[in-house]
Amino acid sequence: MSTPAVLTNVTLWDGVDATSRTGQEIHLGAHGRIDAVGPAGSIDRPDGAAVVDADGAVALPGLINMHVHLGLALPGPMQELAKSSDDAARALLMAGNAAATLQAGVTTVRLVGEKDYLDFSLRQAIATGTVPGPRIYTAGHALCCTGGHGHDADGLEADGADGFRRTTREQLRAGADLIKVCLTGGIAGEHEAIDTPQLTEEEMTAVISTAHDWGRKVTAHAGTAAVITRAVELGLDCVEHGYELTPEVCDLMARNGCWYVPTITVSRCEQFFIDNGVPEWMRARALAAGPRHWESLQHALTAGVRIAMGTDMPPQADYDGTTATVREMEFMAEAGMADVDVLRSATSWAAQWLDAEGAIGQIAPGAAADLILLDEDPTRGVSALRGMHAVVQAGRPVRDDRGLLRPLTRTAAPTRTAP
Repeated sequence: MSTPAVLTNVTLWDGVDATSRTGQEIHLGAHGRIDAVGPAGSIDRPDGAAVVDADGAVALPGLINMHVHLGLALPGPMQELAKSSDDAARALLMAGNAAATLQAGVTTVRLVGEKDYLDFSLRQAIATGTVPGPRIYTAGHALCCTGGHGHDADGLEADGADGFRRTTREQLRAGADLIKVCLTGGIAGEHEAIDTPQLTEEEMTAVISTAHDWGRKVTAHAGTAAVITRAVELGLDCVEHGYELTPEVCDLMARNGCWYVPTITVSRCEQFFIDNGVPEWMRARALAAGPRHWESLQHALTAGVRIAMGTDMPPQADYDGTTATVREMEFMAEAGMADVDVLRSATSWAAQWLDAEGAIGQIAPGAAADLILLDEDPTRGVSALRGMHAVVQAGRPVRDDRGLLRPLTRTAAPTRTAP
C-alpha cells in the first residue's frame, strides 16, 4: 500500500478508445489500482494525495507481451550455457530478464515455455514483491512429441493421447494459466523443418480437450496451414508464429475465434542471432521464412483474425535502436495494421485473451495502475513508443528517466520480502 496520488496534465490513451484525450488526470489508489480517470478538475482529489504534473506527457497502459521465454536458450552458446547451469543459475537469469522486461515498459508477460517449473517460483516472487518483474501468466513447459520442437530447450516430451493428456495435467497441477503445445517444427530445431507435422489428431485432441475441461486456453507453436486448420477445427485458442498461413486458414481462424501472435521479429532479427552465436543453419532458416511470414500476417489482417502482440525475442532486447517489443509493434503497423489496433494488441486485446479484461491493459477505474509515459501520441504512430521515459507498476514508479515521478516514489511503500 502507498498514499493515493494524482497524475495530472496528461494526454491519455486508455487502451480501448480510438483516440487519446488531452488535459486528463489519473488517480492512483493506495492498493495499486486506478481509482478514477477524467478531465483535470472534474473529479475530487483524495485528501493528502501526492500530485504530479506530468507536463503533457502521454500516458497509456503498461504493455503486455504475449510470447516470452525469460529463460530463452537458443541453439549455440545460449543453449550450452543453459545445459551446464543449475536451477539457481537459471532462476537468476530469468529474474534478471524479468527486471529488464519491466524497465522496457512491459508490465505483463505470457510465458509460453520455461524449464523445470522455475517460472512458477518466479511468478510468486514477483507477486509478493521479492524481485521486480512483470505480472506473469505462464504455460509451464511447452508440450512436444519425442524429439519435437523445443525438446532440447523448454519442451516436455510425450507421445500418444494418454501421454499428452498426462503432461497437460502436470502443467495444470503446477498452476499453469494456459497450455502451450508444439504442433510443427520451427526455426530453432536442427533436425526438423517448419512444415514438419509433429502431433497426431488424437494427441492434439487430448491436449485441447483436457485444458478446456480445466478452464484453460491452449496456444500452439505451429507453422503450416494444414496442421493449423485441423487444430483450429479441434478448438485451438491461439496460433504462435504461423509462418505459412493462407487466406483460407485465416478465414477459419477468424470464424472460430482463434487468435494469432505473429512474432514477426523472429524472422527478421539476424543481428540478434549473430550477437548470440546462433548457428548459421538457424539464421538461414529464420531469414528464409521472413517473406512468407510477412504474408501470413497480412493474410490474418485481411481476414480479421484477432491479433495479440508477442516477440519471442527477449522483450527488452536491443533491436534497430529500440526494444524488440517496440520493433515488433512497428512491424505490425508496417504490415498494414492500424496504429491504434497495434496498441490494443499489446494492451486491452491481450488482456481479453488472458481473461483479464478490465483488470490489466486499460487505464480505467479498478484496473491495475500499470502505465507508461511517452513524449508523443502513439495512436498517431506506434514509433512514439521509442520515446518512453517512465514506467509505473501498481502505482509505483519503476523507471523515471527524468525524475518526473519523484513525488510518487516518496509515497510508495518499500518493496516487500517473502515471508
